[in-house]
Amino acid sequence: MLTPEELDRICIVLVRARNPNNIGAAARAMHDFGLHHLRVVNDYAIPFESARAAVDATQVLADAVACASVAEAIADCTLVVGTTAVGKRDLQHPLYTLPLAAPRIRAELRRSSGVPGCIALLFGSEKTGLSNEELSHCKWLLTIPMQQKYGERHLSMNLGQAVAVCLYELVRDGTVDKCAQDSAAPASAADLERLTTLLYETLEKSGYMRRHPANSDLLQLRQMLRRITLNDADAAIWMGIFRQLLFRLRHCN
Repeated sequence: MLTPEELDRICIVLVRARNPNNIGAAARAMHDFGLHHLRVVNDYAIPFESARAAVDATQVLADAVACASVAEAIADCTLVVGTTAVGKRDLQHPLYTLPLAAPRIRAELRRSSGVPGCIALLFGSEKTGLSNEELSHCKWLLTIPMQQKYGERHLSMNLGQAVAVCLYELVRDGTVDKCAQDSAAPASAADLERLTTLLYETLEKSGYMRRHPANSDLLQLRQMLRRITLNDADAAIWMGIFRQLLFRLRHCN
């Protein structure tokens, strides 16, 4: 089982959740499994008052944080995992089924014990899931395996149910995946986003984008950097390198 300290480092991020009942159900699942940190990303006022009708979810909802963007919601996170129903989407991330994903998350929690920063689980809109732009902030993805009928997989699960199923698998007893034994603190999402911006600006200023536009898409660069395992020291070094390159490029004749 996860310790209280480990549970306190997990945050649930709901992106464009429209139904207050689903927000309330997700908050109740969090309460039931011992999680406290809920962040909601939306373009409009979040219906927390309606959602607060959910039994046992009062404190989770009272402490919930409304964010203007995914980048803001995950800025303090060292690992961001997106959820997807897969469907016919062409994914650019490693994808694990929930039984394989949960041990990886538990291993990361234990590997980075004592390190500041959270681990975020992203859940998308009830109708469309996470967009490609939202997925670009993720290190990897998980999916809940569901029954196939007539050769096709059922594509969606109620948002509140999906949160509950993921949290159950995450907090239950299980063998910790023996991955990522590096003791250095992983780079935060905020640092990775700053590094993405610096890389993009460097490619633009150097003229690389004019010659290789297909390799210069911002989402593609963001995904590429998140496929690389960087610790906080590595990220700081790379940001220093790109800042120096940008300085030289901006001041060369």
